[in-house]
Amino acid sequence: MNVKIMERDLQSPRSPSTPTARARHRRRSTEAFPDVMKLNESDLLVNDQNKYRSMWIRTYSSVWMLLCFILVVYLGHLYLWGMIIIIQISMASELFNLLRRAHEDRRLPGFRLLNWHFFFTAMLYVYGRILSQQIMHAVTPEKIFYKLATSFMKYQMVICYFLYIAGFMWFILTLKKKMYKYQFSQYAWTHMILIVVFTQSSFTAANIFEGIFWFLLPASLIAINDVAAYIFGFFFGKTPLIKLSPKKTWEGFIGASVATVISAFLLANILGRYQWLTCPRRDLSTSWLQCDPGPLFKPEYFVLPKWLAQWLPWDEVSVLPVQWHALCLGLFASVIAPFGGFFASGFKRAFKIKDFGGSIPGHGGFTDRMDCQMVMAIFAYIYHQSFVIPQYYPVEILLEQILGSLTFEEQELLLTKLKEVIDGRQFHN
Repeated sequence: MNVKIMERDLQSPRSPSTPTARARHRRRSTEAFPDVMKLNESDLLVNDQNKYRSMWIRTYSSVWMLLCFILVVYLGHLYLWGMIIIIQISMASELFNLLRRAHEDRRLPGFRLLNWHFFFTAMLYVYGRILSQQIMHAVTPEKIFYKLATSFMKYQMVICYFLYIAGFMWFILTLKKKMYKYQFSQYAWTHMILIVVFTQSSFTAANIFEGIFWFLLPASLIAINDVAAYIFGFFFGKTPLIKLSPKKTWEGFIGASVATVISAFLLANILGRYQWLTCPRRDLSTSWLQCDPGPLFKPEYFVLPKWLAQWLPWDEVSVLPVQWHALCLGLFASVIAPFGGFFASGFKRAFKIKDFGGSIPGHGGFTDRMDCQMVMAIFAYIYHQSFVIPQYYPVEILLEQILGSLTFEEQELLLTKLKEVIDGRQFHN
């Protein structure tokens, strides 16, 4: 017996016995990588020996992603929304797998299914609220689908609540002895993914249906900022920016900020001239769009000073009013949005991983590419709702709310009442 105990002790590492030793052990277990704690010149991208190989891999992947993205933008709003859903599912899969342990999962059959139950319940609730108008316009009043859609929109909150409660009860009933800590950590991790990742990225869909412009411009600015920071850091980076990202430099950050703001002003002028990008989509169809572009997308002409015009081939320039809004988006994309990437970098350092996934060669996983996009998406939505959409309610918006909130019989009753009110006013006049 004593021999077996000694063999077991030799095979397993002995835990620290004294309080001081235990404290040192805890500190070592939570320390970040050495390259995070100590930065030197060899950590910078400009001194990386494999930087050209990694640059070509990133470039190759970026070109393919760009071509696929352009194709989806050409196909329209509905396909863009589908792309966002696929990205969200991929991000959730990467993050769900981050804290999973195969040994514990084998003892908890069906536990992974519970994570996805919460995920799709959140998807049903969020997209049902964001796209309620588009869902109501996607069905015709004469068909049974209209009644089903109307009933769903009316009781959507109740349906999603009881779906969540069902998942909550499922979680409680599957708790197992000696597995409590793992199960509750997975429960908390799932909800953090839903709040921090899914909810923020869902605002992207709202931006798409307000007009592809309000999705494409912010997303493009993040990509431009990322590429510009990489290029400026690649050739000029000397001064480390932040310990969480050892290869980020001040030269890359400042150069990318200037490039992003300038690109925002110029790119808004190009994108704002296409109705396919500027018109909002009020249904879930894929037909071609035509609409009044509105004052934001109607050019204003400015005469250049004579001393400047003599050096240029034109005497005046056209500026879209939306370009001034684009400057604000560009400033946010270059100064604030990168902190989403810093947050993700700190998160990866905490779990001692390089990337969230490996689905995109040279870039990591989908989560690695979307860290700044999520921050930008919610800002673009808030900015659009606060400073772009007029604060009064035009007839079109009121009509959409009526069509989305009332049944067909209630709409007929409302029409009858409106006729009575209008006839009464005409009689008195």
